[in-house]
Order: sequence, then structure tokens, then C-alpha cells
Amino acid sequence: MSGWDEGAVYYSDQAQVLGDGTAADNSDAAATRHSVLRKFKEFIRGFETSKNTFPYREGLLNNPKFLAVDMEDLDAFDADLPSLLRSAPADYLPLFETAAAEVLVSLKSKVPGDTGEMEERETGDVQILLTSKEDPVSMRSVGAQYISKLVKIAGITIAASRTKAKATYVTLVCRNCRNVKMVPCRPGLGGAIVPRSCDHVPQPGEERCPLDPWLVVPDRSKYVDQQTLKLQENPEDVPTGELPRNILLSVDRHLVQTIVPGTRLSIMGIYSIFQASNSAASHRGAVAVRQPYIRVVGMEETNEANSRGAAAFTSEEVEEFKKIASQPDAYKYICSKIAPSIFGHDDVKKAVACLLFGGSRKVLPDGVKLRGDINVLLLGDPSTAKSQFLKFVEKTAPIAVYTSGKGSSAAGLTASVIRDGSSREFYLEGGAMVLADGGVVCIDEFDKMRPEDRVAIHEAMEQQTISIAKAGITTVLNSRTSVLAAANPPSGRYDDLKTAQDNIDLQTTILSRFDLIFIVKDVRMYSQDKIIASHIIKVHASANAASADSKTSKEENWLKRYIQYCRAECHPRLSESASALLQNSYITIRQDMRQQANDTGEAAAIPITVRQLEAIVRLSEALAKMKLSHVATEENVQEAIRLFTVSTMDAARSGINQQINLTPEMANEIKQAETQIKRRIGIGNHISERKLIDELTRMGMNDSIVRRALIIMHQRDEVEYKRERRLIFRKA
Repeated sequence: MSGWDEGAVYYSDQAQVLGDGTAADNSDAAATRHSVLRKFKEFIRGFETSKNTFPYREGLLNNPKFLAVDMEDLDAFDADLPSLLRSAPADYLPLFETAAAEVLVSLKSKVPGDTGEMEERETGDVQILLTSKEDPVSMRSVGAQYISKLVKIAGITIAASRTKAKATYVTLVCRNCRNVKMVPCRPGLGGAIVPRSCDHVPQPGEERCPLDPWLVVPDRSKYVDQQTLKLQENPEDVPTGELPRNILLSVDRHLVQTIVPGTRLSIMGIYSIFQASNSAASHRGAVAVRQPYIRVVGMEETNEANSRGAAAFTSEEVEEFKKIASQPDAYKYICSKIAPSIFGHDDVKKAVACLLFGGSRKVLPDGVKLRGDINVLLLGDPSTAKSQFLKFVEKTAPIAVYTSGKGSSAAGLTASVIRDGSSREFYLEGGAMVLADGGVVCIDEFDKMRPEDRVAIHEAMEQQTISIAKAGITTVLNSRTSVLAAANPPSGRYDDLKTAQDNIDLQTTILSRFDLIFIVKDVRMYSQDKIIASHIIKVHASANAASADSKTSKEENWLKRYIQYCRAECHPRLSESASALLQNSYITIRQDMRQQANDTGEAAAIPITVRQLEAIVRLSEALAKMKLSHVATEENVQEAIRLFTVSTMDAARSGINQQINLTPEMANEIKQAETQIKRRIGIGNHISERKLIDELTRMGMNDSIVRRALIIMHQRDEVEYKRERRLIFRKA
């Protein structure tokens, strides 16, 4: 890549020319450069992994534009090369690229030239991309000692600029004598160095060229593509109480436009500095203050597919995973590992386990995508450990984002359009649902969200994409996430005297997108309270002992690794017998719901639709995935249906409607109570509820019958409650 990297010293304004020392120095430098070039060529031509496979030679022939080189291979070939590249990447990478281009030419056959003789082909440019297995350094520890060295950093891209053209060679014309000169440009975000004077020797009688005679001719300059990205550190690497840092990346040529915001990357790059044009006025005069950025020379996406996949697991780990999966009680064992500090709630734990493992994503032949992620809603009284489940999932899921309902807006959950300060152009910044792509979003206080913000999640929960059309940006972002939401009923706690509809108070549109809806009640039972109290006291008492012992984190880590492994390796499908069983069950459930709707005269609070059928399919797949089995069997389907029945079906049937299976005597008593109530309250008058119930119980009526009569009258809109339900007002 001749001229691409000439003069690559970022911190000086003088072009670096190797010939400015003495002659001996010069020949010395040229000799080392030449020998390094030869070594690089030998490496590309002659490095073989196994007998007679030359990966780099074949890679060049198959893809002549760029070549991905592994630092470990270089190290195995010649131990000096990687250290040279690490210490002075700006000098030796261009050599490597030249070597690759020359090898490519020599590998191709010759072509006949204009005169008929065989000539070498034109050398194309080859971009070298470096990869390495070393651990990335933290973004906070990269400092001045790394300038112009090779570093490896991991993070999430949060923004990407548009592609710009960056000149590698600038063509200059002298205004006086029309002398043309080509000046190399510094790579990355550096500029070109324009000489002050023209080197044309004037003829006698000709006037001399003045100072600064050069004009730039943009049309004749050579360009490559360049794009800037913003990389923010991974949320799990941020120290407590700190804000995440970000750093500027500059990518060029074939790396341009391969990255969308929200992707997790690990990059190899040259830590460099540039003079910021839009820096504050105080820094304008300060020549010595520069801003750092990283010039990327190789990157890997650390998404589930690559580094989170099979490559990252050792054979012992895989052995252990398979051993656990083959045990008969694997399902129970995994569920016991979910939030062990929470007592009871076994079904919720099973549901959370299914959510973490997830079903299988399917792409149909006509391009329709079916989601494989499971969404769970926990609804219920305060202090039933809902938020603890959310916090546990956030720690355990391979990728997770935790937000709270009141503190998150629609733009913060999906994506926002932001105007760049320097270039004044708009760009997209992904929100929580985009950043958690391939993981879990935990939303606490789901009921406190503003309805217009909640609508933003609809599309993300079913289609798993987020479409945006604002400020001239029209785009679709992926958000393949599971949603785990926790909510309280509108009155603060679950009220058994209300219908399910009043208790749940979320729209049907959002409820049908949840696969499992759990109503978590705080039941007051002597025996159970005693056990819970002793459990909580134990947890508090043994907490200090646990913090010294690191085994707990190992357990958590083990579960995380196991979930990663299962998600990467296993994509189960339903067996035929299981499909038949599921079909029959679904039809029965639909019939029951229809029957119930006919009996009570109103639709259920939670609809049972085809989405719920898909939910059972996903649950069955997740249960099969826990055992690393590739087929979901009948027993998986039965367990999935059981989970579905104890959660969503139970929620749909809950509330007061269920208890009104009236016997004729009860109906008669309720009628009598209604007459008495009407006699006591005239139309347009009001009375204290307490007083009314006392009077009627003195007449010998049953307390609960009177309350029920009031509820029925309230449903028919004959009475209404005032002053926090203390007064009863009779309407016309």
C-alpha cells in the first residue's frame, strides 16, 4: 500500500524521512526494512498450519482485497516480527501490506502487455487485518505510554459516523510555475504536510515562486474510505460509581460500514493522537495538547456467534456441561441454581430459567422470522422479591440491561437520534433494547411507565426489530431480546375483590406479547411465614461468611457459562408426538376460555391467542435446551403447558369472576341485600360504607354478601365510591 502510511508520526508536523541521518544510518535502516519485508513475504508464502495447507497464500488468492493475519501465527513463524509490529506498527504495517501486494502479484499469472511481452500484473492494494488471542486492555489504563503502539481493546460501539473520503496522496500545483507535486498524507485522522516553498529553479528573467505557492487539486488526489466510530467500555467493566468512558476509533478501507451501533467488538489498533479542530478556545493555542484516538487495524465482533460460542469453552468445561445435562434431574438442578437466596416461588424460578435459555429462533423459507426469546411478566404485591429476580437475571444472563419504568423514555429504550457536535449531522444511538441484542432486558416498575413509552416496546417484543424514521434517518435496528418485566397492580397490592381486568390494568396488546404472566401474591399463612422468616434471617446471618468465600461467584459464573454454551450449541425442534399433544391441549384451552367468557359474559383479562401457542412451543424448546437435547419431547411439552397453566391461565382466571358461581340461595340473598341498600341510600345521596355494612349485619345479613352486592352494583354502575372508598354514592 505505497504511500498509504508514509510519514506516519502523528505528533510532529514534519514528514518523517528515513534519509535525514548520516549515510551509514540510512543504509542500516534500509537494510533492516528490506530484511523485514523479506520475512513478511516468506511468512505469507510459506506459513503452513498442517501438511501442505498454506492459509495466507490461499487467503490472498481467494480474497485479494484484504488478509486477516493472526499474531500467534506470526509469533510461531518468527518471534521478532510481532514485537516489531507491536512497538512501531505505523512503520511496519505498511511494509507488511507492501509484502502482501508483492506476493499477490507473484502468485498471479503474468499477462501479455501492449508490446506483446509478458508483464507482471498491476499491484493492487492489500489491507492487512491483525487479530490476536491476547486479553484486551481496559480503556481506562490506556495512557501516554501506549502512543503509537499496538493495543487491544474491547467495548460496545455506540455511534458510527458517515463514510468520508480520506486522501492518501494530495496533488499540489504551484500557482506561479504550474509545477505539480504529490504529497503523502498521514493515515488515520492526520493531515497532509504541505511544503512552504516550490522547488522549481527559476530561469534567468523569470520571477521566483513566492512562499506558500501550492494549491490543492482535490480531483487528482488519491482517496480511501474512512469512518469514525465511538467505542464505549462494556458495562460489566465499569468500576462502581463511575461513568462509562468512550474513545474515538478511525476505520478505513474494508472495515468501513461493517459495524452497526450496539455491536460488541474487540479491536486491535494503533493508539494515536490528533489535533482536534473543534476543541475549546483555551486549547486552540495549546500546540502540545492532542486528543487520543485509535486507528483500527483489525477487529472481531464478540457476538454470541463468535467468541461467545464454542471456541471460548475448554474441553473440560464442555465435558462437565454434558455430564450435568445427561443427569435425569438436570432441570431441577438448574432451577435450584436460579436466585438461591429467594425462598419458594418455584414456578417463577422455572420460568426465569426458561427465559435465560430461550427457545430457538427460526427463519422461514419466505423470510419471515419467528422469535425464540421468552418474555415474562411478574405482577404482584410489594416485597415478593420481584426486583431480586430481575437483579439476579441481570447478573446471570450473558448480555443484560436493567432499566426502571419511570426513568426510561421511549427513546432511551429503543434508539435516539442525536446531533453530532462537530459535524452537525444526525446519527443514531441505540437504547437499552438495542444494546441488549441477544440477551435480556429487565424492566422494573413496568406499570409506572408512561403509556406512550410502553408502546415503543411492542415492536421490539414481537418482531424483534426497532424501526425509526426521524430527522431524515430511516432505519431498522435489531433487538433480539427477551423481556423480563416486574409490575405492581394499580392499587398497589393485588385486590381479590376486583376483577382480573382491574387488577392487571395493562393493555391486551402488551399482555399478549408476554409468554408467561405470574401473579405473585403475598399470602399470609402461619406455617409459610415461619419458614420464610427463618430463611431470610439465615440469609442475613450467613451473609458475611459468604463474602470472604469466592465459591458463590464461581457458581454464578458456571451458570452463565452453561447458558452461553446451551444457547450457542443447541437449537431444539418439537418432535411429532409432542406437536400432536400440543395441538390438542391448545384447542382444549381455547374451548375452556370460550366457555368461561360465555358464562361470565365478558372476555378474559388476558387473551389466549396463537401467540400463547407459540409461547408454549418456545417454553418446550427452552426446557429441551437445558438438557442439551435437540428434540423437544412430550414431557417437555407437558411441563411447558403446566408452567403456562399455573401462570398465564391462572392470571386470566383470577379475580372476582371466578368466585361468583352463585347458588340460587346466594343469588336470592344478594338480591335482598341490594333492596335494603337501595332503601337506605336515596338517589344522589351518600352514606359511609362502614355504617351501611354495620346496619345491614345488625339486621342479620352476612358481611360478605353485602360486600358482594355492593361490588355487583358498582359493576352495573349504580353506585360509585368516593373519598378512597369510604363513602358510597348512589347514582341515578
